[in-house]
Amino acid sequence: MTTLIVGLAGNPNVGKTTVFNRLTGMRQHVGNWPGKTVERAEGHFKHGNYEYEVIDLPGNYALSAHSMEEIVSRDFIVDDDSDVIINVVDAANLERNLYLTVQMMELGANLVIALNMNDFAKKRNHIINIKLMEELLGFPVVEINAKTGDGFDELLTAVENQAANPVDSSEKLAYGNDMMGHLMDLKTVIEQDKNLLDVPSVWTAIKLLEKDTIVIEKVQASSKSSQIFAQVDRVSTHLYDVYKEGPEEVIANARYAFIGGLMAEAVKQPAVEKETITDKIDKIVTNRILAPFIFIIIMWAMFQLTFTIGAPFQDMIDEAFGALGAWVGTFLGEGLLSSLICDGIIGGVGGVLTFLPIIILMFLFLSILEDCGYLARAAFTLDIVMHKVVGLHGKAFIPMILGFGCGVPAIMATRTMENEGDRMLAMMLVPFMSCTARLPIYGIFIAAFFAEQQGNMLLAIYLLGIVVALIVAAILKRTMFKGLSTPFVMELPTYKIPSLKGVLLHTWEKVKGFLRKAGTIILACSIVLWILQNIYPWGGTDPQMSLLGMIGTVIAPIFAPLGFGTWQAAVAIIAGLAAKEVVVATFGTLAGMEEDDEEGITNLVHDTFTPLSAFSFMAFTLLYTPCFAAIGAIKQETNSYKWALTMCGITLVTAYVVSFLIYNVGLLAGFG
Repeated sequence: MTTLIVGLAGNPNVGKTTVFNRLTGMRQHVGNWPGKTVERAEGHFKHGNYEYEVIDLPGNYALSAHSMEEIVSRDFIVDDDSDVIINVVDAANLERNLYLTVQMMELGANLVIALNMNDFAKKRNHIINIKLMEELLGFPVVEINAKTGDGFDELLTAVENQAANPVDSSEKLAYGNDMMGHLMDLKTVIEQDKNLLDVPSVWTAIKLLEKDTIVIEKVQASSKSSQIFAQVDRVSTHLYDVYKEGPEEVIANARYAFIGGLMAEAVKQPAVEKETITDKIDKIVTNRILAPFIFIIIMWAMFQLTFTIGAPFQDMIDEAFGALGAWVGTFLGEGLLSSLICDGIIGGVGGVLTFLPIIILMFLFLSILEDCGYLARAAFTLDIVMHKVVGLHGKAFIPMILGFGCGVPAIMATRTMENEGDRMLAMMLVPFMSCTARLPIYGIFIAAFFAEQQGNMLLAIYLLGIVVALIVAAILKRTMFKGLSTPFVMELPTYKIPSLKGVLLHTWEKVKGFLRKAGTIILACSIVLWILQNIYPWGGTDPQMSLLGMIGTVIAPIFAPLGFGTWQAAVAIIAGLAAKEVVVATFGTLAGMEEDDEEGITNLVHDTFTPLSAFSFMAFTLLYTPCFAAIGAIKQETNSYKWALTMCGITLVTAYVVSFLIYNVGLLAGFG
């Protein structure tokens, strides 16, 4: 069976991930590109006599050297042994999407266009002549529907034919006689060095004119470098004399002229675009006055539904683990082994897994909001506030929104930011966003003290994280990260009904990570906590006199001003540094060890906290140092422990100050 290596490329929000998921299903995995921090999604499937290996390239608008994603995508096209690149294109925004297509043509990529979102194009009265478009581009163009799978067989047939008969698409480019003449002059000089012919010489010529640092460094090592750079200088000077613009602008204009000619020949569209459903919805959803309130209402509804739907399933899982613990206890009898399994493992890990329904629902709702197009609007809404309060432009709000899911990919998402100061500041803010790992903590405290206000309390804790992040950002922007931010215009995708398969795949990917953590980190921490709880250096049976209790007792006074100066709370906070779910696992282990405890974690929490100190504790766990994985992600992204430790210091101080204010102002207000 023949193996085909296929790259999947396209702009953001064109349905590329939906295409990838539909092609590969569950036969995919995610890692990093070799030597890079950019995430790499790879999947496998079979079609006819072919075994496909599909690599989902980062979503890009161009292939310059401005971001790691762009470099990774073009390196894959240039250096990797890909057979075909499937370029997923939004038919309703063809002109903008084709800019990336043209740049891949310059690279000589063996292309097939997957023309997606044709229904939106037809609603806007865009009529595309597919055959003429193929003729002008020189490679296949196939209409598909990523959501339903229509056209996928035709797409794969085109890919297989193109793999058997590869085409150098750069030969179809037409940038005008003057521009092409200069490129040919440069091409002739470049081709004198065979070491530079691993990529199309036209592409090298274009990149030299665009002052691409990576290509310049490569050419500097050439024996013909002096002749090449002399020719580049001559062409650049001539272009400026003729067009009164730099070579980069002239080349960009030439690309758009080529695209404009293609559009004029192959696409018919109305002179005036009619208002779409997306435009009508956005008049309300992105309205400067209404947008923040709509965001809060949607978040509140999500939290309310999460608890309402998840509660019965939580009870079922809780009863199942209770029955399992009772059965194991009866089977093994009294003794250390029974205690380890029942109190340490079942009590610790089971206490966390009880909240699995809430986590699944939260990821499910977040995936729906992302896939339907609203999450980008939520980010846009936050950006308006951040711009006014913090003075932080750019893409900083995108990692913050992603932080609601998990801090690690959110931190990795900051790599798209060109301004280094903004990027570092964004990393400092991500830990304040309440990731789903903290949900089990909120779950036990809200159930114990705020059962009648579950949705409201969860919304309050999430909004607290956003508000604190804005305040901290405003302080840091005026101290550590002074200077102007890079302006950024964000594209808002078209609203669409999410694909069921896509939503479920997104949800499963996140839930799988939680389950993996439960089977490794949380299990290991539960066993360690149980061991420490069963070591009594001075004898006795009082849990506070165990080694764990003694450690907690020494640390507890630090947290007394925050309202939770007990050894149990102190131990839970320290254990939560490994992973925030371990806070609940700690209470689960301690609840199992308490001789007089008959109602598990809830009873222990009731004995240890008041409603005010419980909210203070939730705020502290929201804001204090994130898990080891997030700390490691910052170290990896910055290649330095300096920023990882700086983030730990900022979050720890912020958590202490905010919890101190919550508890002590609450006491003064009579909530004690």
